Amino acid sequence: MSFYSSLGFLVFGSRLRRLSEYFLAEVNKVYEQAGIPFDASWFPVFYVLSRQQPIPLIDIADTLEISHSAVSQMVTSLRKKGLVKTAPCPDDGRRQLVMLTKKGTALLQQVQPIWTAITGAMEQLTDAHKQSRQLLEAIAQVEQQVQQAPLSERINAVLVKTQATT
Repeated sequence: MSFYSSLGFLVFGSRLRRLSEYFLAEVNKVYEQAGIPFDASWFPVFYVLSRQQPIPLIDIADTLEISHSAVSQMVTSLRKKGLVKTAPCPDDGRRQLVMLTKKGTALLQQVQPIWTAITGAMEQLTDAHKQSRQLLEAIAQVEQQVQQAPLSERINAVLVKTQATT
């Protein structure tokens, strides 16, 4: 048994991070091999923009369930690369609308077939074992549970219960 699997839930987050980093590196390898200057970390913003644009920056943050600051940093980076542009929202000048540039739209066209291939490859990967097909559902259930009660609260409750019995 490997070190990580022997520790069970104690390293659950570490195992998820390792797997995530592996997937991102492999996907980046595919982009590189195809000669496409795209980074997998850009995917969430590009995907949102592929569905709706222009879109307020705050709406991107809400959709991705990440901070306004994180999206702002990503958009700034993509703007410097000439892939997106921003404009003040006509209704509220404090809000920024985000949209793909011509260069960003061309890049989107290049990456979309890879996104389809990623889905196909992941379906093949998870078809190997019945439990693997349940992985996305299980992750969604864990995400819902931690929204109801954060992990830190759960850990502290167990600590309190453990200390009360000793």
